[in-house]
Amino acid sequence: MTALILDGKALAKKTEEELSLRVQALKEKGGSTPILATILVGDDPASATYVKMKGNACERIGMGSIRVEMPSSTKTAELLAKIDELNSNPDVHGILLQHPVPPQIDERACFDAIALAKDVDGVTCLGFGRMSMGEEAYGSATPKGIMRLLEGFDIPLAGKHAVVVGRSPILGKPMALMLLNANATVTICHSRTQNLETHIKQADIIVGAVGKPEFIKADWIKDGAVVVDAGYHPGGVGDIELGPLTERASAYTPVPGGVGPMTINTLIYQTVEAGEKSLG
Repeated sequence: MTALILDGKALAKKTEEELSLRVQALKEKGGSTPILATILVGDDPASATYVKMKGNACERIGMGSIRVEMPSSTKTAELLAKIDELNSNPDVHGILLQHPVPPQIDERACFDAIALAKDVDGVTCLGFGRMSMGEEAYGSATPKGIMRLLEGFDIPLAGKHAVVVGRSPILGKPMALMLLNANATVTICHSRTQNLETHIKQADIIVGAVGKPEFIKADWIKDGAVVVDAGYHPGGVGDIELGPLTERASAYTPVPGGVGPMTINTLIYQTVEAGEKSLG
């Protein structure tokens, strides 16, 4: 068996071409250019790189971006004031608060201060709740990107047993709910799961979102499974030991080039949607 490569980079590029046309059409209808505001608190180099990549993606499709940089000494009240300012700015269609923020900041309070209509990164509790109930909301960017990737390659989900390893509020938990809403049967595993290997062996679809390099071993995964690796670590490895699976899985996401490009792509995709909705 030669596995299908779930090429997120190629799908993101194709989607960017479509988004460029949608942005142009929005301008021609008299709407304003969709604008994504990114907030970077502190000087973490990895976070700065991610923010730059998101700004570049906006530029490629003709969107606008506003980059807000705040010092590492920023207090919760100051960040909340900045978010409120962006909420009130009609020219801003999407707001991204780059995770993580410095420890003195109440990150959850700041995430939840983002207006639902501008929560294009899908980080608010209200957005999560609406998504989980099948109501309209922007999904968390990485799991929503994974869902779009699976859809783009016609991977069937209904009736399949999906195992999600990881329960973070912006990845594992929303991933599980999105798969459930797509009629998969879902098992969520985490650091205290007993007999983890046994659960993973039952998976038709395995999603690695645990944040530890190659934590999930190839021999835990059954032949023919769909393997989705949401991790990225130094050396170009993910959360799953992918090497031995390229001839055993039915499909897999490469690392890099699988899930990562779809995360950024989903962020700009949802910002374009927000711009279109603002036009009425």
